[in-house]
Amino acid sequence: MEQANVFLIFTERLERAGICYMATGSVASMLYGIPRFTHDLDLIIELPSHQISAISEAFPLDAFYAPPEEVIQVESHRPQRGHFNIIHHKTGLKADIYIHGRDPLQTWGLAHKTRIEQPDGSGMWVAPPEYVIIRKLEYYREGHSDKHLHDIDGMLQISGDIIDHAIIRDWVERLDLQKQWALACAR
Repeated sequence: MEQANVFLIFTERLERAGICYMATGSVASMLYGIPRFTHDLDLIIELPSHQISAISEAFPLDAFYAPPEEVIQVESHRPQRGHFNIIHHKTGLKADIYIHGRDPLQTWGLAHKTRIEQPDGSGMWVAPPEYVIIRKLEYYREGHSDKHLHDIDGMLQISGDIIDHAIIRDWVERLDLQKQWALACAR
């Protein structure tokens, strides 16, 4: 979790604002697998309309770039792939915020997220490893970047004992990712 600690600057503020979230993407794959360098944190959040102003309050413009509430409002009404960024001025760290819409995999992931704690009491909510693997299979299908297969390989090596392969097979079937899963397993 040590490398992910730098991203607490985002997650702790979401928690204080009462916004439900889960970390995913490369940070989650590092927590379950092999560390690699990244400057951004991918977050899935639940953002009902009445909480949009909480984003502005949690991420003040003197310390962060955050889009205006009107932009967040428009993004929050997209049925899928609503998205915006928050950037910490001092460090240049970025959070890519994806708003939960009607995506069944996101719904499943948020319902099964896990808390990864540090001895000092800090921590963050993280997508389950099966969610991270399925998303990385989708990203590999879209862009053919080997980094996604490398991340999956690291997760299977390091956290294989906690990964439920039946859940992965179910989502692989639902999302027609058999070819990508076979490539990931062949590494």
